[in-house]
Amino acid sequence: MQTLIQVIAGFVALEHVYFLVLEMFLWNKAKGMAVFKMTQEHANATKVLAANQGLYNGFLAAGLVWGILAAPECAKPVFLFFFSCVTVAGIYGGITVSPRIAVLQATPAFIGLLLTIFGMV
Repeated sequence: MQTLIQVIAGFVALEHVYFLVLEMFLWNKAKGMAVFKMTQEHANATKVLAANQGLYNGFLAAGLVWGILAAPECAKPVFLFFFSCVTVAGIYGGITVSPRIAVLQATPAFIGLLLTIFGMV
């Protein structure tokens, strides 16, 4: 069970590294504007806000990597915290921006959260 949780944590961490790159480095480039369906003007106006958001996504990824690398007895509280943070962020994004965010972000994290709660000693 520990290995499955680590695999899910790795997947969610990779998602958040991707979000970091999109929001911090590609926000006002063609790729970022296409993903977020923005005009150049809007992307330029919101670039600093997006970079801040990307930094937070990096912290979520770092926390999940910490859980993967932590000793098993330390991993559970780390996973509980970071899977919870990602789940809440994904639900909020799903409500306020697009339901797609809840599916892509919150669902894998919620599965990881449930497995952590019920599968780790």
